[in-house]
Amino acid sequence: MLPDGAGIAGRIGAVVLALFVIVQLGLAWYWSREPAPFWVRWEESQQPAVRGFATTDTLIEVARTLLDKPGGYLSNDIGPPGVLLDNIPSWEFGVLVQVRDLARALRNDFSRSQTQSLEEPDLAAADPAFHFDSERWILPSTEKKYRDAIRALERYRDRLSNPADQDAQFFARADNLRDWLAIVEKRLGDLSQRLSASVGQRRVNTDLAGDPSASVATPRPGDIVVKTPWLELDNVFFEARGAAWALTHFLRAAEYDFGDVLDDKNAKVSLRQIIRELEAAQEPLMSPIILNGSGFAIFANHSLVMASYLSRANSAVIDLRELLGEG
Repeated sequence: MLPDGAGIAGRIGAVVLALFVIVQLGLAWYWSREPAPFWVRWEESQQPAVRGFATTDTLIEVARTLLDKPGGYLSNDIGPPGVLLDNIPSWEFGVLVQVRDLARALRNDFSRSQTQSLEEPDLAAADPAFHFDSERWILPSTEKKYRDAIRALERYRDRLSNPADQDAQFFARADNLRDWLAIVEKRLGDLSQRLSASVGQRRVNTDLAGDPSASVATPRPGDIVVKTPWLELDNVFFEARGAAWALTHFLRAAEYDFGDVLDDKNAKVSLRQIIRELEAAQEPLMSPIILNGSGFAIFANHSLVMASYLSRANSAVIDLRELLGEG
């Protein structure tokens, strides 16, 4: 028979454990909520901002949201409940890919007048910092490197807004926008394919279609069976939602910074159609789990619904690039 003290200690321990579990579950629920959209700033001191301000400031805010949302940056967590969550880390990765792509476009295209022009030093510092290991916990941590990148972008934005500083520039040209949209097109296409493969598909191999002289390192059969692993379905789904969330903000900023170019090509409606499809892809999820019904089955297939929105957005991106390429 146990002493009375041991029984009391056991009950206290059980209560403490129960409270710990409840707190962890509450934090896990709170941290798993996706951040709300924010308004893109295109004014400074109640005056229309210079070209490039909206894009740079939006990139800063998206990156800052990645780090400062409830729970902070979770992809490199080593303790509960962050280490037990995978939906929000997947969402973070979707956002991060878009942040990296836009930071590189700023460095290589938007801030340079031609290939022989000087590179913007602050953007040259921000770009590799965003490409740092996304799961590094310490020495240095991922958050530290990303905050270094944000500070570099803030320096560029402030210099861009300073009329006395003529070295920091932003060139709103149709070819620059087309180059970035080409990357967006590939990202959306990849996500659409992985989402569509949730039910398993037999696809025709089109790797070398359209070029009779093309070759490939490792030939593949004419028919390919593609299926996203069951345990990765929710990861791909939330990565797509993160990408859609980030792109919605970036395209809204581009609508202002490239407004004259879009008006000249009568392409603003096409850009808004892309934004509308991406917004629809972020509708609140009413199910506690990602359902994976097979096509026309009784249960929904959330991955196929998301793939539908992203495919339409991708088609609109292709149309927009064609408009921008016309004389």
